[in-house]
Amino acid sequence: MSLVRRVQLALAAVLLAVLAWTALAPLRYPTRELGFDFPRTSSPTASPTASPQPGRVRVPGQVWLTLGVRDVLLLRNRDGAPHVFGQVRVLPGREFRLPFEQAGEFPFACDLAPGARVLVRVLEQPDPGWARLRWRLRTLFDALRTLPLQAPDE
Repeated sequence: MSLVRRVQLALAAVLLAVLAWTALAPLRYPTRELGFDFPRTSSPTASPTASPQPGRVRVPGQVWLTLGVRDVLLLRNRDGAPHVFGQVRVLPGREFRLPFEQAGEFPFACDLAPGARVLVRVLEQPDPGWARLRWRLRTLFDALRTLPLQAPDE
């Protein structure tokens, strides 16, 4: 057997082992909270009733959670004005934890979201196998898609 063929077989075995691990390993995160930040949109002296600038999307219109893995939405207001998420008013510099105990789709009014609405989708924890592999791949792609592309505030 040639060296090239051995390397190909070794790479195939490693790829198969990685796929088996992602499909079968338990789902764990260091925290069950998923952060949902209200970014700075106005000056600290802005009126609490001032509406955000039109045409600028500030927060995502959809959030995915998974029961037993990440099932608490942590609302953080980094702005100088209060913001509304559903029936919760999050004051400047404050946090609010919103736990979910059942799967489903939950629409919330949100003053900084596109269409003034955020849809929270809560999924059941995926079973081992293809469902868990799909869940991990979707989570990876979502994390890559939402990487910040701007410099940090000074």
